[in-house]
Amino acid sequence: MERGDDSPIQIVKATLLEEADASLLLDEYYREVGVVQIDTPDAIRNFLRDPDFGFWIAYVEGTPAGCVALRPIPRIRGAGECKRLYVRAPFRRRGLAEALLDAMEAHARKCGRSSIYLDSKDDLQNAIALYLRRGYEPCIRYNENPQATVFLRKSLRDPA
Repeated sequence: MERGDDSPIQIVKATLLEEADASLLLDEYYREVGVVQIDTPDAIRNFLRDPDFGFWIAYVEGTPAGCVALRPIPRIRGAGECKRLYVRAPFRRRGLAEALLDAMEAHARKCGRSSIYLDSKDDLQNAIALYLRRGYEPCIRYNENPQATVFLRKSLRDPA
């Protein structure tokens, strides 16, 4: 979905025009999830302009309701990393997390990514259950994130 269609829910690949909405959602994400914030304003701007990255925002009737990010993992050939999946509390249970993941995964495929990795924390059981339902599988630790306790991977290749 793109902004401008008639749907009350729109998924937008963010640019610098959506910087304020991206910052708002990331600030809430860090507070709610209880992890150390690492995205500075400069980092967010760089993220929104770098073609190797992607940041999607879900809007509900024009209000920023959720987000997800994709970044490359240079040391793993063809891999991307799903980061910062978040849906604001009033907008949960409407399929926004699924729609955000759909947009992120479709973009990753289009860019030639063969797999998506992600890390999480044991206490984010709803998020982990969502990832598992979508075909993410446990994998070995692939990064040095000291806050992460769960590591998952999804192949984007079509099964033969």
